[in-house]
Amino acid sequence: MQKIYGSAAEALDGILKDGMFIAAGGFGLCGIPELLLQAIKDSGVKDLTFASNNAGVDDFGIGILLQTKQVKKMISSYVGENAEFMRQYLSEELELEFNPQGTLAERMRAGGAGIPGFYTKTGVGTVIAEGKEHKDFDGETYILERGIVADLSIVKAWKADESGNLIYRKTARNFNPPAATCGKICVAEVEEIVPKGSLDPDAIHTPGIYVHRIVQGEHEKRIEQRTVQAA
Repeated sequence: MQKIYGSAAEALDGILKDGMFIAAGGFGLCGIPELLLQAIKDSGVKDLTFASNNAGVDDFGIGILLQTKQVKKMISSYVGENAEFMRQYLSEELELEFNPQGTLAERMRAGGAGIPGFYTKTGVGTVIAEGKEHKDFDGETYILERGIVADLSIVKAWKADESGNLIYRKTARNFNPPAATCGKICVAEVEEIVPKGSLDPDAIHTPGIYVHRIVQGEHEKRIEQRTVQAA
């Protein structure tokens, strides 16, 4: 299967639709699939639900989609540093489902592993637990959290081979591995694409079986082209 696409718009062609549920990697401003988010903005799709640790800032990350009112709901852990996010939430223009960070990561991981739900003590006795099933184990109360299965996952990786095996770099790994697995379709934005067999199998963070499409960043493409021309 040919997984490499020439641009973010091409990589998302035929996938995007109004009302989609999208899982996005990234933490703060690190490891954000910025080209894919820009392509989503340019497509004009709306009423989107995003599962992501945060929404970046006003002019970067998911924040650019908040500016254009394309996001209907956020499933997030952190809403600070994005004034538009806070404004829309406080004015009830945007739905927000708060998740503790570990719970959100595990919800993504569970969805990708085919696990429909799990019990956790995190959030018991707080607003997080409202409306959720409670169950006692060994004298402790837990709440049921559902695994996340998204229509689409978008992630940012450092390297990919032609089969879609991914390696993330340092802290850019963050939410990207669990996000990559929980989408029915996963599109990865990468800095470098290498031939099959070039990656150490023990160093791969996301196996290519989870990844359907790959696009290389335009900046990285230009660097490669200059390098080839200089040689």
